[in-house]
Formats: sequence, C-alpha cells, structure tokens
Amino acid sequence: MAHLDSVDLELLATLSQDPRATVVALAEKLGMSRNTVQARMARLERSGVFLSFERAISATALGFPIEAFIAVTVRQADLPYITGELHRIPEVLQAHGMSGQVDLLVHVACRDTQHLFETDARILAIDGVERTETSLAMGEVIGYRVRPLMDLAREGA
Repeated sequence: MAHLDSVDLELLATLSQDPRATVVALAEKLGMSRNTVQARMARLERSGVFLSFERAISATALGFPIEAFIAVTVRQADLPYITGELHRIPEVLQAHGMSGQVDLLVHVACRDTQHLFETDARILAIDGVERTETSLAMGEVIGYRVRPLMDLAREGA
C-alpha cells in the first residue's frame, strides 16, 4: 500500500465528494495539471487504494430485499477451498475472514426467508464448513464510509 501524502489525501477527498468527477474537473478543482492528477490516480490505483470501481447497486432493487450475515465456522485447512465455493454463490455479497470463534462472516442477499434458508443450507453443505449461524439484517444504520478516516488522515499529514 502506498504512503499517502497531503496531495493524495486532498485528491481522494475531492473524489469522494464527487465520485463521477473527470480528471479534468479534479485538476481544475485542485489547481493541478491534468497530467499530475492522472499520474496520481494511476499510482493510487496500482497501489490498491481504490477498492472497487463497481457502482453500488441496491440488492432490494434487484429483487433481493432480505439481507443477512452468516457466521461460518470452518476447518482451517479447507479455508481456500471454502472461500472459492462461497465465491460461486451469487447471493454472497461479501465475506470477511475473522479472528475469534467465527472464521468467516458472510453477507448475503435473498428474495425471501425461504431463499435465505436455502442459501444458508448451500453454505453449510460446502465441504469443510462445520457450522453456520444466521443473523437477519434489520437495516443499515451506518453505510460503508471512509470519509471520516480521510479527514483524520489529513489532520495528521
């Protein structure tokens, strides 16, 4: 991961305010040349600063209004195989490796509770999965955000 200087942080802050901004618009807003902004953006992308350029789309709008988090306990030796199998399940939105008693936390979206039950059963059927525990998401109270971290990083830069 690249070290971010104050110019990188300003660029990221400006981009977070307007994710659709063009390189020209960013350069104008920051008082930098287009080539400088483009070079910095390319370096930030190569170094893994940007997680995804996939647009966030509502699972509910796609017909999957039920979201849940499934805590999965696995045989550690089978973890690479299990994550590969999870990747093949379209209802899996995200999965995180965890420390503690739970090995994976899997975020899923389903059409209804029966679909959730079936999705959980598919996860449980993966060889090496020992146990699952499902918690229904009642609503998102704080969405994914990094803006407060960027502000904190800019204070320290």
